Formats: sequence, structure tokens, C-alpha cells
Amino acid sequence: MQQRYAVPGGRRGSVIGERELDVLGQLVSSDATLSAGGWREAFEEAFARYVGARHALSVTSGTVALEIAIRLLDLAPGDEVVVTPQTFQASIQPLLDLNVEVRFCDIDPLTLNMDPAALEPLLTDRTRAVILVHYGGCPADMDAVMKLTRPRGITVIEDSAHALGADYHGRRPGSLADISTFSFHSTKNITTLGEGGMITLERDDWAERVGRYRNNEVDGDYVRHGADPGAAPAALPWMMFADEIYDRACSGIRNAGTNATMSEAAAAVGLAQLDRLDELVERRRLIARRLDEVVSAFPQARTLAVPEGVRHAYHLYTFLVHDRDMRDALLRELDERGVEVQLRYFPLHLTPEWRFRGHGPGECPVAERLWFEQHMNLPCHPGLLDSQVDHLVDALTAALTAVTGATPNPGGAAAAAV
Repeated sequence: MQQRYAVPGGRRGSVIGERELDVLGQLVSSDATLSAGGWREAFEEAFARYVGARHALSVTSGTVALEIAIRLLDLAPGDEVVVTPQTFQASIQPLLDLNVEVRFCDIDPLTLNMDPAALEPLLTDRTRAVILVHYGGCPADMDAVMKLTRPRGITVIEDSAHALGADYHGRRPGSLADISTFSFHSTKNITTLGEGGMITLERDDWAERVGRYRNNEVDGDYVRHGADPGAAPAALPWMMFADEIYDRACSGIRNAGTNATMSEAAAAVGLAQLDRLDELVERRRLIARRLDEVVSAFPQARTLAVPEGVRHAYHLYTFLVHDRDMRDALLRELDERGVEVQLRYFPLHLTPEWRFRGHGPGECPVAERLWFEQHMNLPCHPGLLDSQVDHLVDALTAALTAVTGATPNPGGAAAAAV
């Protein structure tokens, strides 16, 4: 199929090479299990070390990771959860199944992350959790968020799907909140053959629950009751799980389990990709630096801020322009020049399902204004060749020149007011 765009969006956010093919060859040519074996264990151990978490448990997708993380909250009717509107629907979609109050928190116009100043007035004595996203790969202001939530006993879930490879004051996303989730979808900073996810956390009891849930066991409370060994049929002592079935009693069920087992092939590729993460993210940063130089040369546009002490992973490259007319004209100009633009993400509180749940315009005015009037995304992924990056830079320069009528000023300020 002919490629329409000279600079395509990131259908693959990573690059598969000889290292990944080698580990796949080792796996399929061996007689090792293809499910829940040594590669998965090695990937989880390496991932936990990388992000600085006590536990890392792999699952089949980032969406499943978020679903399980939300199940750990044991939410009840009347509980409140504060969320960001600036994210993909999967970040909060499991809440649609629950009879809880969802409150959308507006975003910081400099980073598009959850704004701690907007968060504080939303917290009540019924708030059980906050779900935030490190938008585009730039860590949110976690010190401020945790300062607000810790004294209140509120659980914070950081959706780190964009942020693998980022850094926050010497720590990494995946260790900044109570529960963290990651995605290894085809578009993410590393992939496990197209789909995959990870949950990282510190609490041993939560890790045990995640382990049961993903392994097709019931997430419940069990006690050993010392059953008479004679109660089991004679053959069962020789079989797997016999003691768990006949020597345990269930005193409560929270959730039925499911099979969310990451395959050995996916884990093997994930481990190889994790070894290459720094190289892959540095390529994203190089592209972002070149785009920053162009955007900063036009006073009618501005880059997003990268706070001091933070290293951006640039899963997304986002910048803002002066107004809706400029944004719409720029979209057309870039499209005509062969640059694929996919705007991410439509404010979730305005989607049909959340409007059905009572949300609507005016709830998050900053997110709404930026999305509908100023928001721009550009391709930024390691699959782009040097020639494609050159084309992207030239196309952006030409498009901005065409829509603004201005001559680019290389000395422009990167965070000029829009």
C-alpha cells in the first residue's frame, strides 16, 4: 500500500531490530513454555528495577492494567474519584462500570498535566482516588499532588503510558504514586509486540491481589482451615492446587479473576526493548529539540513547558498556537505538505458517555480552550528517518510562515506567550 504521508504518525512508537529477533528465536527454538515463564519474570524484575518500584506485574494491555488498578481501590457507591480530561479514554473508562462520582480536574496550560491548583478544591471527605496522566511524557507535578492527597488518605494512580523514559527530580514514573500503570501498545515508547501493560506498586497485599486477578484466580479473602486430609479424593494430593482447594475457605469475594497473562514472546521482546529504551527515547528528544527550534521562532506559537528537574520522554510532541483560525489553517498546510497530524486528546468530559453521566462544557475551561483553539501535535517517534525529520522541520517552518505571514526568528523564546 502506498504511503500517503511523507512524515507519518507513529503507528509504531518503537523500532524492532536484531536484538528482539534474537530473543524471539531463542524462545521459539527452545522447549520452554510460551506462557508465564522465565521471560516474563525477567522482564518484570528488570522493569521494577528500572522504575524503582517494589513490584512490577505484567498484563495483556495498558487498558487491563488500568482496569485492575481501579479494582484495587474497592470503590463503593458515593465515593468520588478526581481525573484528568486530557488523556485517552482508557485512563478512566473502567469508572463507567461503577456507581461513583467522577470529578474532572482542569489542566495546567503550560504542560497540559493535571493542575494541582485546580485539584485542591475538588477534594472532599468522599474523595477516594486521583487518576492522572503524565501527558505526552512530561511528568505531572507529583510533589504538589502527593502533598494534597497523602494527608487525606487518597490513593493516586499515575497513568504512565506516555512517560516511560522520563525523569522527575531523580525518580521515574512508576514510582511516584501509590499505583502506576504502563502501556506497551504498538505506539508507545517500547512495545511488547503490539499490546501489553505493566502495573507497578509498593504494597505487598496489592501485588498479591493483582497476581491472583491476572492469573484467572478469584480476588477474594482466603483462610486456611486445616481440613482433614482424608477429605480430598485420593488422587488429588498428586495434582496441582489440591492443597489450595481443600485446605482453604473463602470469606469474601471482591472480583472474579481473568486471564491477563503476558505471553513469553511479548515479555522477551519487552525485555530487549527495555534494554534499548534510553536510545529510543533519546531519538524522540532529538526530534523534539529540532521542532522546538522551529516553534520558538514564531511569536504566534509556543512550546509546552518542561519544568525544572524534569526530563520529558516525548511520547507526544505538542505545541500551542494563537487561535482557532491559525490552528485550522496550520492543520491544512501541514497535511498538504505530507505531514500526518493526529490531535490528542479530545476532552473526555465532553465525550458522549461522560455527557450521559452529567458532565459538559465549562467544567474544564482551560482544557476546552486549548483543545478547540490552540492544540497541535506532530509526529515524534524513533521510526522516522533523518530525511523524514528534515522534511518535517522544513514543512513546519513553511506552514507556520504561510499561516502567520511572519519571518521565523531563530532567537524567539521557547515559551513565548500565546
